[in-house]
Amino acid sequence: MLGGVPTAVETIRRSLEALGHDVVIVAPRMSGAADESRTVVRVPAVPAPTYPDFALPLPLGPALTRQLRALDLDVFHAHHPFLLGASARRLARSARRPFVFTNHTLYDRYAHYVPLPRAMVARGAVRWSARFADTADLVLTPSDFVARRLRAQGVRRPIEVVPTGIDLGQFHPGERVAARRMLSLGPDERVLLYVGRLDREKNLEFLLDAVAQLRTPGLRLLLVGRGTQALALGRIAAKRGLGNRLEFRGGVAPESLPAYYRASNAFVFASTTETQGLAVLEAMACGLPVVAIRASGIEEVVTDGVSGLLVPEDAGAFAAAVDQIMVDEDLGTKLATGGREAASAFGAAAVAERLLQAYRRARGVCAWT
Repeated sequence: MLGGVPTAVETIRRSLEALGHDVVIVAPRMSGAADESRTVVRVPAVPAPTYPDFALPLPLGPALTRQLRALDLDVFHAHHPFLLGASARRLARSARRPFVFTNHTLYDRYAHYVPLPRAMVARGAVRWSARFADTADLVLTPSDFVARRLRAQGVRRPIEVVPTGIDLGQFHPGERVAARRMLSLGPDERVLLYVGRLDREKNLEFLLDAVAQLRTPGLRLLLVGRGTQALALGRIAAKRGLGNRLEFRGGVAPESLPAYYRASNAFVFASTTETQGLAVLEAMACGLPVVAIRASGIEEVVTDGVSGLLVPEDAGAFAAAVDQIMVDEDLGTKLATGGREAASAFGAAAVAERLLQAYRRARGVCAWT
């Protein structure tokens, strides 16, 4: 199962290639990586000491630098301000090509992964990412929220909102009974679903607190994903008496995700650090009513009462919203319909066209072209 940024990059690759463009992805070499495309260039890397699933790429050597320069690329697009982002900028400048940067992440909210004082790391992450953004010819963000935040941090380069698209050919409503049979779920079970990393910034302890307060009998929560908090969440669930209401399904292959959405009754999401919320969009596209905390980029994806329910960060309020959907079938149907309509605006093909237009504008503002 891919994280948000790798999913975004892979979706961009497929969408642009479908439109007849050549795409080269430069990514860290890591265990278990299965590249379907011949256009993936792997850079030597080492596992991050505080998050082994994340690879830290080493500096580009002369051979790799020559290999990438020989490709004569038209645009260099970085999706991270650190490490390989700086390499992309250097290659763009030496090739006299536009340099585009997408700010996918609220980097200060991930300071707990660096073994230094958190406040210091958070301030440094904001300064570093803002300075990096200000060196790009064009800055892209997945939501208006992130664009406003970068402006407030002092970024003066052109900023445009281009959300990450989803593959509507893959994520769409389907037969629930067949999906449940595939996933070994009973036909009459009432299932809540979370998809994403099992890490601190996803606010999953809060989600378990909310599940513990549900009044609807027989509800079960599936957690699909893996991360550093998996064992801790198991212990918390046992303390909350959720042993038979919670199931960890681990990381799954991307092609298996639609079945989980189709098999479930509602999607629950408690993160307050999202810049867009890809899993929320995928759930909506599959016709799944959503309950999420009203925060950051989620508000630009979900309209409260129309395509989902947005609640404050209060476990009781969250549980009440889930119970409401479970009791009121008309409400669930209304939210599912509204969610599908909202998700249709994020189709990968349409977003790829917007990205191509942004690349053309980047050429217009680049001093080299």
